[in-house]
Amino acid sequence: MNIETKKNGNEVTILPVGRLDSNTASQLEAEINANLDGTENLILDFDGLEYLSSAGLRVLLYAHKTFLSRGHGKMVVRHVNEVIHDVFEITGFLNILNIE
Repeated sequence: MNIETKKNGNEVTILPVGRLDSNTASQLEAEINANLDGTENLILDFDGLEYLSSAGLRVLLYAHKTFLSRGHGKMVVRHVNEVIHDVFEITGFLNILNIE
């Protein structure tokens, strides 16, 4: 998986490309952690994400809980393809995450 990160003031957009699974989840988690300080808006752009496993879901849940615990800021998941949308629906993540 490749990850591109774009910063614009206090907004960070992270664009993972490829597969988010047990082999790559730590890579996305590290990128999120590296960009938490000073970030008010975290955008995870899944336009290039092909696959999402339970390990990837764990990273998303961690990021979501981290933002909630800070009491401010917003995390958004954008450009979710049909396969990943189905994973979110089956697991209940549609009710947890802010998906655009």
